Amino acid sequence: MDSKIQRPPRSALPALAAALAAALAAVLTAAGCTGTPSASAPTARPPLADRAPAAAAPELRALYDQRIDWRPCSDAADGDESAAQCATMKAPLDYAHPDGETIDVALSRVPAADPGRRLGALVLNPGGPGNSGTTMVQWGWKAYQGPLHDRYDLVGFDPRGAGRTTPLHCLDDRTRDEWTSTDDPGYDHGRVLADACRAKDAALLPHLGTRDTARDMDVLRSALGQRKLDFLGLSYGTYLGALYAEEFPERTGRLVLDGAVERSTDLMHLNGEQAVAYEAEFTAFATDCAVNDDGCFLGNDPATAPRRLADFLDGLREHPMATADGRSVTAALAWAGVQGVLSDGRRSFERLRDALEPAVAHGYPDELMRLADSADGRDQDGRYDTPADAYAAIHCADAALAPSAEDLRASLADLAARAPLTSRHDTRLALLDPDCRPWPYRSPEKPHTVKAPGSAPILVVGSTGDPVTPYPWAQRMAAGFEHGTLLTRDGDGHTAYDKSACVRTAVADYLVDGRMPAPGTRCASD
Repeated sequence: MDSKIQRPPRSALPALAAALAAALAAVLTAAGCTGTPSASAPTARPPLADRAPAAAAPELRALYDQRIDWRPCSDAADGDESAAQCATMKAPLDYAHPDGETIDVALSRVPAADPGRRLGALVLNPGGPGNSGTTMVQWGWKAYQGPLHDRYDLVGFDPRGAGRTTPLHCLDDRTRDEWTSTDDPGYDHGRVLADACRAKDAALLPHLGTRDTARDMDVLRSALGQRKLDFLGLSYGTYLGALYAEEFPERTGRLVLDGAVERSTDLMHLNGEQAVAYEAEFTAFATDCAVNDDGCFLGNDPATAPRRLADFLDGLREHPMATADGRSVTAALAWAGVQGVLSDGRRSFERLRDALEPAVAHGYPDELMRLADSADGRDQDGRYDTPADAYAAIHCADAALAPSAEDLRASLADLAARAPLTSRHDTRLALLDPDCRPWPYRSPEKPHTVKAPGSAPILVVGSTGDPVTPYPWAQRMAAGFEHGTLLTRDGDGHTAYDKSACVRTAVADYLVDGRMPAPGTRCASD
């Protein structure tokens, strides 16, 4: 959920894929693993020539039979050595009427480094929902150097509503500025966004759900010439992978789902679980400063440092701070920036201290504003990228949230008790993120456990201290699958692949050689 499922409140963490890529300079070596290395013998892969596209319904056959015209990416920088290629693929706007209007799905690819030993294509998704898979591959492919890039073409695509695939732009940049920054408790975020999306893209909204994107992914599988889908999904990309396995179990190849979003309960309760995980990371940050920094700007009492930081952030509601260029750092913006950085766990603590100390100790909030802009997807020219709107549209298409008044009251009371610091700025908004109650489209999707009977084995990776996709979600997802295995990383921060050589090795062993780690295997963080 790249968060409220992969992002802090009202921001989509569009930079997550780039952050993951930048963090992965380590060579893929086995380190820090405990447990039996493998639960099963390697599974043989059919020759690529035998991987003909699966038979499709007659009205979809032309789309399943299409082939992709890969060309150098038009936005590649001069001298770019990535060898990334770009293309588009046709998919039905409405799978109930596949002979009707089509959409262009944006694609990118980096061919396998060892073509003589190529296994096929590995489809990657960075989550969000709404983050760009083409960007993940075109600019972040080096994160997967080693066995994965050696043996696979790395392929990314932009999901519906995001990037270059039917991009959704509901709010203009000026309105989005107000939407992200306001501390007005009467401001109706859900209504403002719903009305804007209804006015601009009402016909598109019913077709942005993850199930439709999973169907696009099966068309992509066939267009790539793959008999089965091999897939690595991060954060909300795990839900995409789970729904693919539910829709097309017989076409699953090797699926790895890291940072699980498990939607067996409604979004309000998932948001509550996430808020508790963020509270733990927020407390850990403030405590670490108090204990390990003699000059900590929060003081040196670990018992009071977390509340002092929360008081400062909440105080911006009444007393916003001005940046050098005249913008106002509000409580909403400050909380978004802090929580966005904390998604990376302890590796982000120094960066967060560097942004907070000038603001708290000296009244200079410019670095804090930069964190907020990054979390909210705002560039230095004041333009917002597509995840800002796609995040809400995809969530609301996946299962609209319309809790009863009684359930909402109970959830608010539970959240105030379990996450009193990080939720008190706007407890209601923390639970209703996004607020789908006024959404113009009512999704038929219901919360449920994905079992995917008949699928190939699926590897689920969870991190014990993940503040964005809490570890219990990975446990529930793996247990729900008919053929699921859980790999655990001990440590904080969102997703595991970029934070543990042990996890990278286990993932490569499965994707390349078919060796699934034994149940109960645990990995240490780097």
